[in-house]
Amino acid sequence: MSDMEKARWQRDLTLIADAAKEAGAVAYGFFNQSPEVWWKNGDRSPVSAADFAANKTLETILRKARPDYGWLSEETDDDADRLARETVFIIDPIDGTRAFLGGQKVWCVSVAVVHRGRPVAGVLYAPALEELYEAVEGGVAVKNGVPLAVSAAGADETSRLAIGEDLLTTFPPEFRARVSRQKYIPSLAYRIAMVADGRLEGTFVKGNSHDWDLAAADLILACAGGGLVDLEGRPVVYNSADVTHKVLCAAPTPRIDEFLAAFAGR
Repeated sequence: MSDMEKARWQRDLTLIADAAKEAGAVAYGFFNQSPEVWWKNGDRSPVSAADFAANKTLETILRKARPDYGWLSEETDDDADRLARETVFIIDPIDGTRAFLGGQKVWCVSVAVVHRGRPVAGVLYAPALEELYEAVEGGVAVKNGVPLAVSAAGADETSRLAIGEDLLTTFPPEFRARVSRQKYIPSLAYRIAMVADGRLEGTFVKGNSHDWDLAAADLILACAGGGLVDLEGRPVVYNSADVTHKVLCAAPTPRIDEFLAAFAGR
């Protein structure tokens, strides 16, 4: 990566961090205020007035600042024009909407800049927790300005995994014996960030996650010493025509093969 590219992505990181904080403030204004709610995806997924307001804030700031970038957001109708753009914003104005509506604090604004299929700048902002995660390609991930690192726990130690009980019971007994299953974390992006900051050793992501759930957290985890991969160990490619993904694993880089082998051994 050239010095010019480094400077470009750093400028983009500053831009999206400021935008995420503004959108987070907008969303937080609706928190515990019973915002209007609609249902989508066959009445399976809620979306609130807060989601739309935060999305509008992000779109206004970011598209004005980078009119040549493509746009992909959970709360904006998809436009195939993004597929022709080398660089795109990938946005989830509120990741963890159900938690948000239930008065839980574990929700965040997720903003990423993706270039040629991979994130180069990423921000997660959790206003109710007063936490800001940031990362830029080639740099160190930080949380509220303090560098992050994944857990250094080894295979012979207990692993804290965010995983459904139904899935965990299918793993080999010797693997299960070394697992401490953590309670459900309603924001997928935040769950991956917990792997990045060492509060979890790993998580498995069920099929049907989307680009906007993953892109910013993916980079934050990578810059903290971890990886988000499919069951073949391949990194996620973003801004394809299909933005959904199959089962994924997030873990410290030295543990990925171990976790994938355990999954394959079910």
